[in-house]
Amino acid sequence: MKNLKSYLSVFIILIGLSAIAQETNSPKFGKGLFNLVGKDSTWTMKVGARMQFLATNVWDIDANGDFGKSESNFLVRRARLKFGGYAYSPKLTYKLELGLSNRDISGASEYTSDAPRYILDAVIKWNFYKNFSLWAGQTKLPGNRERVISSGNLQFVDRSKLNSNFNIDRDLGLQIRHHFNLSEKFLIRDMFSISQGEGRNVTTGNLGGHQYTARVEMLPFGKFQGKGDYSGSDLKREASPKLAIGATYNLNDKAVKNKGSQGNYMVNTTTPEGFDQANVNTVFIDAMFKYKGISFMGEYANRDTNENTTASVKTGNSTNLQAGYLFKSNWEVAGRYTNVKFNGAGLSTNYYTLGASKYIVGHKLKVQSDITYNDVTGSDAGGLEYRLQFDIHF
Repeated sequence: MKNLKSYLSVFIILIGLSAIAQETNSPKFGKGLFNLVGKDSTWTMKVGARMQFLATNVWDIDANGDFGKSESNFLVRRARLKFGGYAYSPKLTYKLELGLSNRDISGASEYTSDAPRYILDAVIKWNFYKNFSLWAGQTKLPGNRERVISSGNLQFVDRSKLNSNFNIDRDLGLQIRHHFNLSEKFLIRDMFSISQGEGRNVTTGNLGGHQYTARVEMLPFGKFQGKGDYSGSDLKREASPKLAIGATYNLNDKAVKNKGSQGNYMVNTTTPEGFDQANVNTVFIDAMFKYKGISFMGEYANRDTNENTTASVKTGNSTNLQAGYLFKSNWEVAGRYTNVKFNGAGLSTNYYTLGASKYIVGHKLKVQSDITYNDVTGSDAGGLEYRLQFDIHF
């Protein structure tokens, strides 16, 4: 019943906004459902929506290479509403993104009041001085590049296993972002954040310590077209080589989850806090390269804890390498290799992915498909997964 009321509330709001929007010019496809501008131009709001429909089939592979158990699934992978614009001044912008699919709102627990986690982003951004901006609210931390790339702008059906096992995702707090030029083209971006440390939509307050994140990026050949350093595939077909290199360090002080701000709570009722706690360090190094339809992205992640602790932190490392070529017909072929290794297990898993995409209207309207083979080094375990996905973004 709570979910039904929430959906009805969103629907009524959209009906009201669309009635107002009838008096304005509708934007082009992919540029939002409608744009609102205050009569005195002191505020704007762009409203958008997007959906992803996913079909998957997974097969187990035994030691003899024979196919075993098969499982198929059809689902609405993502369904989201997006709102953004500025308030009072173009220097004060905001973003609100809501997730409506089951996968978007999953993860409810006693620490989120056992309620669906509708809010993905709720953040304001204030350009308070020259090249300095202050962000406040809940949004993605400046972590690994693949995580910061929107799920609607990916080169494959979904992100790699490096991301799902090591990313630091969203959190609630403050970020300071800055950029400057070393030369006419050489751009440096630096950013720092302090956040709650428990991930998104936590309602019970800070359970452990705080989370501190610092990131620096170097773009020696200048900016990518259309923010292409945070978008999969070279849809702009860069006329000259473009390269972005980034590094992130994240410290989650007294983390109570086994992946820092992500993963499962390390509940331990024998401790005064009720949780095991550990200082969790995560490092990311990544790069993006694009030139005339060719694209490459590489990432390395490492998570460890520098304490002697009984906490079950999932420490380890991962490497992800992917490349693609976009034909003039807007068909793209791409390949990806990912390795994931957790300490103590003595095993590492390799994932080999081959993908094909048809970009009808860039990332706003596309069909993507990929097939992944995985094997666990030192064991007979293995599997094959096929995925087909349709994206539409208004």
